[in-house]
Amino acid sequence: MKVILKQDVKGQGKAGQLVQVSDGYARNFLLPRGLAIEADAQAMNDLRNKESAQQHHKAVEKQEAEASAKILSSKTVKIVARAGQNGKLFGSVTTKEVAQALKEQYGVELDKRKIAMADAKAFGAYEAELKFNQGVTAKITVMVTE
Repeated sequence: MKVILKQDVKGQGKAGQLVQVSDGYARNFLLPRGLAIEADAQAMNDLRNKESAQQHHKAVEKQEAEASAKILSSKTVKIVARAGQNGKLFGSVTTKEVAQALKEQYGVELDKRKIAMADAKAFGAYEAELKFNQGVTAKITVMVTE
């Protein structure tokens, strides 16, 4: 019997998968516990619609990520920091500050964990790599000034 899993079932598959199981296992275990539904025409149609919707959402997210990467590619983000007498910063410029500056200067919201850059402990220019969804990346320059 073919069933569509509603939840992850150990040894069978993940939620949303179409799996072939024995009739007794389906009737006596999966269906009564609400772990699966029988794969009739209506359920198969719903499954196909969900999969196509997920693919569409992924495509839209990738387009948005590519648009953001195109906007930010080879741009400069300016961050103002305080420093001591020798030009050494009090602390360092972190990815959190870079993410905040991106939001303020370019209107692009990006999680600080998606920004890769070396610690900025003095004034100057630093390279940073922004990692968007679906493997889309962009390189920017972070300018630390007084």
